[in-house]
This record gives sequence, C-alpha cells and structure tokens, in this order.
Amino acid sequence: MRRTAAALIIGNEILSGKIADTNTTYLARGLFELGIELRRVVVCPDEIDTISRELSELRTSHDLVFTSGGVGPTHDDVTIEGVAASFERPVVQSEGVAKMIRHYYGERTNDAHLRMANMPEGGEMIRSSDAPWPTVVIENVFVLPGVPEIFELKFNDLRRRLDQGQEFHSRAVFTLSGEGEIASLLERIAKAFPGVMVGSYVKWKAEDYRTKVTFDGNDREAVEKAADMLIGELAPDLFVRRE
Repeated sequence: MRRTAAALIIGNEILSGKIADTNTTYLARGLFELGIELRRVVVCPDEIDTISRELSELRTSHDLVFTSGGVGPTHDDVTIEGVAASFERPVVQSEGVAKMIRHYYGERTNDAHLRMANMPEGGEMIRSSDAPWPTVVIENVFVLPGVPEIFELKFNDLRRRLDQGQEFHSRAVFTLSGEGEIASLLERIAKAFPGVMVGSYVKWKAEDYRTKVTFDGNDREAVEKAADMLIGELAPDLFVRRE
C-alpha cells in the first residue's frame, strides 16, 4: 500500500513572500523517488498554537509528516514548542546535542545557541552526515530546518530510513490536443487504471506540443498500459512523442 506524506512549511517569511519556498519542491521530488505520495502541503506562521493544531491534523491523517523552518536560535523559532504541544509533551534539552553545541561555539555559547538542543520529550535525534546538528524525529514527524541547503542535506540523510523498496514509475505523452479534446479519454483511462495518477498540463504558446499527459504509479505495467491506451486512441497526427 502506498505511503502518504504531508508537509508543514513554517515561517512568516514564506507567507509574506520575503523568501521563496524551494523545500516543498525538493521534498516532493525526493518522496516521489521513494514511492511516497505527498498529498498535502500547509504553510503556517511562526505561532505555537497554529503549528500544534495543523500538525495534529496532518500527523493523524498521513503516514509521514515533514516540517520545514523554525528550528533556529531566535525568538521566532518556535517549531519545537509547537511540535511538543501537538504531542502534549514538554520540551526537554538533549544533553548530547547541547554538548555538541558547546564544543562548536566554545566560549561564545549562549542560551540562544542551546535552544537548538531542544526537542519534545520522547523524541529521537538522528545525526546527519554533514549537517551541523541532528534531526528531531518524534513518531511519524520529521522536524527539518528551513534553510534549503541544510534541509536538502538532512532529507538526503533520511532517505535510507524512509526507503522501503517502493518507487513510482512515470511516463509522459506529448500531444497536439487541447485538454478539452481529450478530457473524456483521460477520464476513461483513469477509471481503467485506478492505481495510476493521470495528469494533464497545457503549455501555452508552445511550438512543439500543446498538452503533456503524465502517468505515475507503483505498478510499472499499469503505467505503461495507461500510456499505451492514450496513444492508441489519439489521432495519429495529434501524437508528438512519448517519454
């Protein structure tokens, strides 16, 4: 059975447009490669109650949840508190991470630095290969930083833990048809292959094609047959190529 995932993107800077969110795209692609279906993305402000409320809904309705942002040393980094509130657990300090922080900053270590050693009680700290601090994991929730370079590094280190040998297979068919012309055909294909996700994407003012149709699923044979059905029922002059 296909695992599902959700993302909780945390940060006033995302909602204000000051920072472009690239972590969702990276996460979606990585999960896709692992055969995990990202089904929902929520963006919320740096508010403990909001984080707690949104996370409680996401973690009970999805197999996995990944948060992004709000785990630094400043006053608005309240993700850990929000995650702890969702699980109704206190925030505690990881002695191991606190030791790492003191070693890293030396005499410059202050209370703000040590905030990065906080975690919900009962959580787990997973040490990444090159990331400066471990990743907090509690049950099915993975707490990741908002800085894209570190987010990507930590997610890549989690891939082995997440990999259960599943994968998505994808095919794309490029056509000269408009979406309206093939809508009924795509609906029939979706009904004929319920395990395959069928998507259509129009390219405005394209020179080589008008609509790209994608087929994604865990069953390679079903994906191939779904693409075959589209090509077989398209007028030959409307078929451009298959990838």
